[in-house]
Amino acid sequence: MRNTLILIAAGGSALLLAGAFVFQFLGYLPCEMCLWQRWPHAAAALIGALAFTVPHRIWPWLGAVAAAITSGIGFFHAGVEKGWWPGPTSCTGGGGGGLSGDLLSTEGPRLIMCDQVSWELLSISMAGWNALFSAGLVLIWIAAARART
Repeated sequence: MRNTLILIAAGGSALLLAGAFVFQFLGYLPCEMCLWQRWPHAAAALIGALAFTVPHRIWPWLGAVAAAITSGIGFFHAGVEKGWWPGPTSCTGGGGGGLSGDLLSTEGPRLIMCDQVSWELLSISMAGWNALFSAGLVLIWIAAARART
C-alpha cells in the first residue's frame, strides 16, 4: 500500500510538471513564479524514485514537504493574480525603476508578468489548479508516510 501511494504521489508531481511543459510548448510562457512551482514537483518526483531505490521512512515526509511547498507557492501566485496581495516586484506590474532602451525593440528576453492570468478553467488559473492538486498530493504523501510497508 505504501509503495502504491508513493507512486501515485510522485507520479502526480511528475504529471503536473509534464503538464506545465505541455502548456509552455503550446505557447503559454511561464512567469517567474510559475517556474518556482516546478522545482518542488521535480524534487517530489526524485524523492519518489529515491523511496524505491533507497527505502527509508523519511521519503514520504520529504515528498509531503515538497508538495506543500509547491502548493503554497501556487496559492500565493493565485492570490497575486487575483489581486489579493502584492507579488514580487520583479515580475508584477508594481515593479519600480525607470525605463531605458528602445521600447519598441524585440531583442532580449520577454518578461512574463506574474500578476496576469494567461489561462484559466472554471475561473481558476494554472497556479490555482497547481495549488489544489498539490494540496491533494500532500495528503497522499502523508498517507504513504503513515502506511505500513
